[in-house]
Amino acid sequence: MRLTGSALRVTVFVGEMDMWHHKPVYTEIVHRAREAGLAGASVFRGIEGFGASSLIHTVRLLSLSEDLPVAVVIVDTEERIRAFLPQLDELVVQGLVVLDDCEVIRCTGRDRRGRDKTRHGKEER
Repeated sequence: MRLTGSALRVTVFVGEMDMWHHKPVYTEIVHRAREAGLAGASVFRGIEGFGASSLIHTVRLLSLSEDLPVAVVIVDTEERIRAFLPQLDELVVQGLVVLDDCEVIRCTGRDRRGRDKTRHGKEER
């Protein structure tokens, strides 16, 4: 997939322990994004944060938390992201979903053999 220029970024903030049918919500979001053919999805684990409950979750040694904040970030065309939003509406019972306009400068991938594609169409290992 080739993606450059104007795009939309959706960031989903959930708790690490939020579940969907016995699986983490963030995992289900990533799998559904892949099934929907979106350009990609990444999950980032926070080291400290709070949400609507105002309860602070942290990795600090004396107050070790098992429910750290997690952000799932997906970037694709506005049309594809907006078509994916009903999936997020179903999955995110507690959390925050944010949309941002963004500009993609470069989006490169790997072929199925795990080789990087260069800008000249040649492959690198």
